[in-house]
Amino acid sequence: MKVIVLGSGTMGCGIAQSSIVAGHETTVIAHSEKSMGNASEAIANGLDRSIKAGKLTAEGKSECLKLLKVSFRLQDCDDADMVIEAVPEDVDLKREVLAAIEAYVSQHAVIATNTSSIRIDSMASVLKDKGRFLGLHFFNPVPVMKLVELVSGMDTSQEALDIAKGFASSMGKTVVQVKDSPGFVSNRILMAFINESLHALEEGVATKEGIDTVARLGFNHPMGPIELADFIGLDVCRDIMKQIYDQTHDEKFRPAGILESMVGKGMLGRKTKKGFYDY
Repeated sequence: MKVIVLGSGTMGCGIAQSSIVAGHETTVIAHSEKSMGNASEAIANGLDRSIKAGKLTAEGKSECLKLLKVSFRLQDCDDADMVIEAVPEDVDLKREVLAAIEAYVSQHAVIATNTSSIRIDSMASVLKDKGRFLGLHFFNPVPVMKLVELVSGMDTSQEALDIAKGFASSMGKTVVQVKDSPGFVSNRILMAFINESLHALEEGVATKEGIDTVARLGFNHPMGPIELADFIGLDVCRDIMKQIYDQTHDEKFRPAGILESMVGKGMLGRKTKKGFYDY
């Protein structure tokens, strides 16, 4: 299968890495020549981590990299079987990218979005052929996380769903099909959990360490909700909550004041070395 991944950030590179490990010819479309270099380096580093974990050999890495191409030309999408949009979680940006993709890809290609919270049908409106459009929600870090949410829109064809499921399964993922609903299953549950934990912190119910300990020991979670928010990125959590809130007007998804404050200060969690915890 020939795969195109549009977006060279963490998710795009993770999807591309998993795709080449599964044996698919894969092209990452970056937005600039500088981003192309960053994407190549990120994917190579990801393969090195797999070698250290004993999941890949040095020879295997070399074979994987033969399947990888990095470009910034949408024209390189023309012979793709599967196109996955993985740009930032901004509905207008995603619509713009999706409309541009359709002008280049062949009629048989399945077009997927890696959105984590935006309804599929709200993006499908910009496409002429809505039957081949769907959601493939991968989880970060993609090479490690086994779950993929397969999201069908109102017009998504069964053929497109079968192709997308086969692709994700070829990467060793467990695929759960879900209806087109804000946040789907994962973030509908997770963001409400994180947000309520932050409200409890604001109200002084317990310290952040106490709240996280309750989740780890009481729920047998590997990481507490506040630690997890730092890991995901506080800006990412805030943006997902706002997306779900804007679509549902459900108050439990209105970002907690303390979360807005942290994002406003640029304290975004692990990626900035400072969030609710220091790293």
